[in-house]
Amino acid sequence: MRLLSLMTGLMLAGYTATAQVNWSFDKAHTNIEFSVQHLVISDVTGKFGSFEGKVVSKGDDFSGSDVSFTVDVSSVNTGNEKRDGHLKSDDFFNAKEFPEIKFTNGILKQVEGKNYTLTGDLTIRDITKPVEMEVKHGGTIKDPYGNTKAGFKVKGTINRFDYNMKFDAAMEAGGLVVGEEVDIVCNVELKKES
Repeated sequence: MRLLSLMTGLMLAGYTATAQVNWSFDKAHTNIEFSVQHLVISDVTGKFGSFEGKVVSKGDDFSGSDVSFTVDVSSVNTGNEKRDGHLKSDDFFNAKEFPEIKFTNGILKQVEGKNYTLTGDLTIRDITKPVEMEVKHGGTIKDPYGNTKAGFKVKGTINRFDYNMKFDAAMEAGGLVVGEEVDIVCNVELKKES
């Protein structure tokens, strides 16, 4: 009987150590931002105000975690209503036909210490391509309300032409009005689900 109890205890301990943990984006403390070169001399920045995301870890260690999120394209905000309307048009996102940006099949892998890489499939418009981004884990703590929170900074660069964004106006002096490369920076705060 004692042997059976010991074996059961060991099995439960092993299950607990590898039990999955669900995390959701704390939207009040998360932002998804981008910047792109304008007229070759400066950058224009923007963000998306509406999104959903989740992370499934295999415990409190985030290495090997599954990551996915969706972004509402119509929530794009660059601080200029006319420019935002242009971004929602078929020259760029075509928000009417393709209302969401999706990141799926994401896997978070620890590189060293607090540094991770995030690989997965990014879908913009009707194009899906694999991407890799740098991630820094800021830490995991309990907030003043007893919630477990984890913070991350995510950085990556994509080429907008890879996703069928058509706007390619050029300047007389050379170069594009809107650059090809788009830098993505996300500050993500996760909340552990009970």
